[in-house]
Amino acid sequence: METPNIIGTAILLLTGLVTYKGLHDYHFKEAYIFEVDKILIGKEYKRLLSSSFLHAGWLHFGFNMLALLSFSASLEVLFGSVNFLILYFASMIGGDLLALYIHRNHGDYRALGASGAVSGVIFASIVLFPDATISFFLLPFHIKSWIFGILFVLISIFAIKRQSADDNIGHEAHLGGAIVGTLLTPLFAPSFLEINWWIIAAIVLPTAAFLILIVRNPAVMMVEKYWGENVEMMKNWKQKPPETKRSRAEELDDLLDKIRRSGMKSLSKKEKERLDELTKDV
Repeated sequence: METPNIIGTAILLLTGLVTYKGLHDYHFKEAYIFEVDKILIGKEYKRLLSSSFLHAGWLHFGFNMLALLSFSASLEVLFGSVNFLILYFASMIGGDLLALYIHRNHGDYRALGASGAVSGVIFASIVLFPDATISFFLLPFHIKSWIFGILFVLISIFAIKRQSADDNIGHEAHLGGAIVGTLLTPLFAPSFLEINWWIIAAIVLPTAAFLILIVRNPAVMMVEKYWGENVEMMKNWKQKPPETKRSRAEELDDLLDKIRRSGMKSLSKKEKERLDELTKDV
């Protein structure tokens, strides 16, 4: 007997309709895509939800919906329809909120897609069934879901740290959705907590440590290869005379300390320009 997948299928159909509209109507897409300034300044909070129903193309849509349907059926049965919907939309919002925080100073940052919500669904399944296997579309191998979960979290953290615009992937939304899915699962299926607490810890602890680090020291997100250590210990300085190197290190240290204490907005225009000059050598 096949497991029903009513909610997953309904989400697929709704997302497909909105995606179709967005692909054929530029103004519709612009009105609902995730965009930092529109949300923070324009207070268009609807974009935290609406952007997850838009996609960049049918391939993007197909990958997300295939992943959703692969995991949603069993979760609908275990959680029930209402709790599954809560999981999906909470993961969606959690992913977008983390992206909003990470990119709060990048007013023109834009994103779309259901990846955050789908990540929450996938990680709920990982918590419930850590010894299951996850296969990859068109790839001839599979791995244990708990291994996939840990690798996914670590890769997402390092990718967010790099903040590369070249890969066109919303790693922040992925990680935010994954954490929400992980944390909600014990609430909806408490009997699994005693058995699978270790995978929850393996997912949550490194993420929590990273989030605490970037909240307490925003400079970590601004300087490549900098993880909060003393500037003089940072690697890959260009070779300069000792006095010059030490002087630049101290100057950078002062700027980073100011960011730690008062945030990026506390820097003057001149200080921001100097910070850019100094970090080019890191």
